[in-house]
Amino acid sequence: MTTETQQGWSVVVLGTAQDGGIPHAGCRCPACIRARRESSFRRLVASLALLSWETGDYYLFDATPDLPEQMTLIADWHPKARLAGIFLTHAHIGHYPGLMYLGREAMSTRDVPVYCTATMAAFLAGNAPWSQLVALGNISLCVLGRDTPFSLAADLTVTALPVPHRNEFADTVGYIIETGNRRVLYIPDVDSWAAWDRDLLSVLANVDVALLDGTFFSDGELAARGRDMAEVPHPRVQDTVERILAGRARNETACARVFFTHLNHTNPLLDSNSSEHRWLRAYGFGLATDGETI
Repeated sequence: MTTETQQGWSVVVLGTAQDGGIPHAGCRCPACIRARRESSFRRLVASLALLSWETGDYYLFDATPDLPEQMTLIADWHPKARLAGIFLTHAHIGHYPGLMYLGREAMSTRDVPVYCTATMAAFLAGNAPWSQLVALGNISLCVLGRDTPFSLAADLTVTALPVPHRNEFADTVGYIIETGNRRVLYIPDVDSWAAWDRDLLSVLANVDVALLDGTFFSDGELAARGRDMAEVPHPRVQDTVERILAGRARNETACARVFFTHLNHTNPLLDSNSSEHRWLRAYGFGLATDGETI
């Protein structure tokens, strides 16, 4: 797609996998074996770009371990692509380590704005090697207020929404991106919808498109690996879909088109021929796809 066919701002999906990516390091499950053999089955770590087609300026949502490849994808989309800033959701390995590529060993950037919460800013400024990025002026930390629209342009705001998640190092947020009368919700990580201090259906009623945590489809996905899923809490896709459908049955408004992202390599939704994938489609939900635009 070229700039001649686009106007305004677009959200570009740069990755849809859980923090470890697909293929997953050291894994020989069927999905990871297939991803190593078939490039089309591979998925980069979950991330978005907010791209201006007029100027080429773009903002990343999370700095993943796949950041170099994701920046290349944006450069392929727009000949004048320029990194204008990065919004971080939280301090887990799939969401901020890509900042290392901005340092003097690699890009040696100058004052790239990094938008995040106060606890995330304190974590970066107080811990090496991230503190070196701050000290050398590679990045400039910009603290966002919670539930407060932050203006990036005359027609564009980004709002940080606090969500419950394993906050070992810093708190966690999702984002609402709004331009004109269009709103996109991005929540790649949350412990559970029940633990959230707001109602999911009410939030969905006020956005056009939602990209939600789809890490696991159902219970038991990690059992064969000897891992307790309670250690990595996420809402199951099956439960999220049923929660939304139940709300719709009660005539609650949930007008957003809902797509799932941040898929773990164990998630059966990765296989488009699986019964789980067919079930999801039958109820009108979808999976975010690497490279698609909103």
